[in-house]
Amino acid sequence: MTIRKIARMGHPILKLPAEPVKDPGAPEIRALVEDMIETMIDANGAGLAAPQVHEGLRVVIFQAPGARAEGGLDEEEAFDHTAPLTVLINPEIEPQSDEMEEGWEGCLSVPGLRGLVPRYTDIVYKGVGLDGKPMERRAKGFHARVVQHECDHLDGILYPQRMSDLGKLIFESEVRHWLASGRKP
Repeated sequence: MTIRKIARMGHPILKLPAEPVKDPGAPEIRALVEDMIETMIDANGAGLAAPQVHEGLRVVIFQAPGARAEGGLDEEEAFDHTAPLTVLINPEIEPQSDEMEEGWEGCLSVPGLRGLVPRYTDIVYKGVGLDGKPMERRAKGFHARVVQHECDHLDGILYPQRMSDLGKLIFESEVRHWLASGRKP
């Protein structure tokens, strides 16, 4: 396993749509996923997409541990926020309603910044696992946010492009001041 260099905002690989994976069980895909897991853990990320490690393939990994979710989530919003480490190949996302909610996001490819990003609150995602078997899950709350964020990378989209107000793009070091001020998103 190798810790790979993470592409940062502005790198051309992050602007291109990723290519579908033809053989999810291929040795090179397994090696890529192992490297992605090692890289994500090293960078303390909640997820990682193949384009972020300079591979233009439709592969994402993510986990949604409760410790990473914003505090104060009600039971419905926190639904399944403890998604285990998941490898998702050739993913598709289907929103289950038009309801969206803003939440703070950061990105390993946009280091040092956080932004309030609107995301669907209830989704179903589909794809295949590393074993090539179909996978389908419903996700809400933080779990849904992480999946949408990572899958955006496969379409060449970074979270600032999803923001409705760039005035809510701030340095990580200032988030605590924003929250302490009592300002609403």
